[in-house]
Amino acid sequence: MQPYRVETTVSPDRLLIIRGLPFRAGEKVEVIVLSLPRKRDKRYLLRGKAIRYTAPFDSIAEKDWNVRRQRPIMIQQ
Repeated sequence: MQPYRVETTVSPDRLLIIRGLPFRAGEKVEVIVLSLPRKRDKRYLLRGKAIRYTAPFDSIAEKDWNVRRQRPIMIQQ
């Protein structure tokens, strides 16, 4: 059995139409429908990522605060 792959889009009324199949009329086939992974929006790269705060309630010295504002905080994944 040879697989036949087609990528298409579901219509607004949730209907799939596949034309030009390489099978004879009346031939039995198996149909498996898979959702393709969505493309990530580059504007929101951290969406859904876990964020870990190290001592979030500790006070921070003025000189350390200025360093933090100039250097980005690294987020562990």
